Amino acid sequence: MLDIFDFIVEKGGNPQKIKESQRRRYAPEEAVDEVIALYEDHRKTQYEVSQTNTKINEIQKQIGAKKKAKENADDLLKQKVDLEKIKKSFIDSATEKDLLLKKKLGTIGNIVHESVLNNNNEDFNELQRTWAPEGVTVEKKDVLSHHEVLTRLDGYDPERGAKVVGHRGYFLKKWGVFLNQALINYGLEFLDSKGYTPLQTPQFMLKEYMAKTAQLEQFDEELYKVIDGDAQNDKYLIATSEQPISAFHADEWLQPKDLPIKYAGFSSCYRREAGSHGRDAWGIFRVHQFEKVEQFLLTDPEKSWEAFDNMIHISEEFYKSLGVPYRVVAIVSGALNNAAAKKFDLEAWFPFQGEYKELVSCSNCTDYQSRALEIRFGAKLQTEIRKKYVHALNSTLCATERALCCLLENFQTEEGFSVPEPLRKYLPGAPEFIPFTKDLPKDSTSQKAKGKAEKAPKPKAAPVAAPVAGGATEATDKLNDLKV
Repeated sequence: MLDIFDFIVEKGGNPQKIKESQRRRYAPEEAVDEVIALYEDHRKTQYEVSQTNTKINEIQKQIGAKKKAKENADDLLKQKVDLEKIKKSFIDSATEKDLLLKKKLGTIGNIVHESVLNNNNEDFNELQRTWAPEGVTVEKKDVLSHHEVLTRLDGYDPERGAKVVGHRGYFLKKWGVFLNQALINYGLEFLDSKGYTPLQTPQFMLKEYMAKTAQLEQFDEELYKVIDGDAQNDKYLIATSEQPISAFHADEWLQPKDLPIKYAGFSSCYRREAGSHGRDAWGIFRVHQFEKVEQFLLTDPEKSWEAFDNMIHISEEFYKSLGVPYRVVAIVSGALNNAAAKKFDLEAWFPFQGEYKELVSCSNCTDYQSRALEIRFGAKLQTEIRKKYVHALNSTLCATERALCCLLENFQTEEGFSVPEPLRKYLPGAPEFIPFTKDLPKDSTSQKAKGKAEKAPKPKAAPVAAPVAGGATEATDKLNDLKV
């Protein structure tokens, strides 16, 4: 959340700056005035507590004097009891008003960075750069969709998954399991080589801490609740390891020598994903449960924008190593989540669908999260009225099921799947190529698309990748040796 003093002119704040940021977010700027009004109301009630306390202290002195003089103090004692009741009433009121203030304050988004484009339509996200391996054309191609490739590899079972779990349930099988685990292991090893500390997080959090790192609407639209009988022990399944990692250093005071702190978070993630998402609902692209390797960083406030640039470049380096065409876009102001001051997305190319799709989101949340979680920074001078907080940044490295979808579309051949070189050592037999073992049903997605395309002039299809020889037989033999 923002510092309440940022709203108060007398405390050096600039409410007009916050209103401008709200306008850029296409969020109600009148909420700023509501925060100020709640602050003033709370301050007045606290003043009444202080004044009542002063009166109580004065009467206590008079009572002491009466007792010393051995005089009757019953009237004064009654006044003190009455004032204590009034004081308690003011304290209760101040507590209630403080909760209302913090709740409203939590709805105000972070200050949008000056470089972010003002717009409320993500079609206008600003292109930063594109990349593709030499010789690879970025165009729509006559190939299989990612879920069809996984089907032909016999890598997952969505029908039994839906039977057991319901909507968007799935079982990964054989090469689906191994490829997913390979992405996890490669991602963690990749970040470890960049100086990140691997951290496997809890998969649920107490509401007290989830409320300090997740937006209010996430509780209704995204998060699963775990009920434990006692409401105080109710928990929420995490939607990303960013959530528990952000709370890892809650209520701690970090010094410049401690920073930066860099974590390679790994966890399963759970999202309700309410609503229909069209083609994004195919296969394992958008599911309720998935694995993710996450970058999370705490840094000196003066160095957070340098860290932001470095984090997105690390994600780019990861996808370059896998040979995936991608682009980086800057998210428009109206599409930023409350915590982010600025966000870049890395979108990778999906040749069957002929479009870029988000694989990475990289955000600088400045001190928005760390203030709510009380992660302090540096020494506080006596002349300073404000606390200082570390800056928190996060970036996806690899949501493995979604990244696997991208690899399946880009590295398929007519006979199977060419394994990207960095993943091979994590697979049984270290194969360069995995052959198809299963046929597609007649009404598969690509067959339907071909049927529609035959009604119109069909462009010449470009090959996705040349088959890579070697490794298939050896890999299959070694995998068979693993069977019990």
